[in-house]
Amino acid sequence: MTTATLLLVEDDARIREALRLALGDEGYDVVEAATGEQALTRLADEPLPDVVLLDLMLPGIDGLEVCARIREQGDLPIIMVTARTAPHEVIAGLEAGADDYVTKPVDAGELGARIRALLRRARAGENDLPSSLQLGDLTVRVTEGRVLRGSTEIPLTKTEFRLLCTLVTARGAVVTREQLLERVWDYGYFGDTRLLDVHIRRLRRKVEPDPGQPTHIVTVRGVGYRAESGAPPAQ
Repeated sequence: MTTATLLLVEDDARIREALRLALGDEGYDVVEAATGEQALTRLADEPLPDVVLLDLMLPGIDGLEVCARIREQGDLPIIMVTARTAPHEVIAGLEAGADDYVTKPVDAGELGARIRALLRRARAGENDLPSSLQLGDLTVRVTEGRVLRGSTEIPLTKTEFRLLCTLVTARGAVVTREQLLERVWDYGYFGDTRLLDVHIRRLRRKVEPDPGQPTHIVTVRGVGYRAESGAPPAQ
């Protein structure tokens, strides 16, 4: 199996060195950046890493801006690493496009587990699903990793795409928050549903004609979410 490459963006040299050593011991190739500007330069000039580990509190261009710029270019997996634990600050990082987050002080074992889970999701195909699924006016081309409304493609991150597929294949049944966290993130999140709720909001902004009144991805209060206006998978 090819060794995964991580881009570690952290301005604190001591933290950066400790994480580089710990992740190197787990077999990852670690590329370092001390600033947002340096991270963006590496992403532009070097082969893309498999995962970006992104500190939010960076000098110059901060982590939120770096995350947003990465998202403008594609679906490269991002784990934000933050000392900011207030709910609105964590949500801001997820809204910027992060797939996951860990808080400082970083536990190397937990970070390694989340990296492995994210890599599994990024590399996994949807081989057990039909090649195409339908949800109202949306066509989900599973094997291509694409979502279309008519002939117009709706760009989704890998996590958003996996979330949509999980809901659509439930065929109108309610999928609980806990089930979505397990099936989409492939990791135990100990009841922290901010990760899920932010991704649902991001997904709705992309696939709903009116995100304020969703008709494709509806909330079942106190339980979870359900995909509606669907049809049987296309043959």
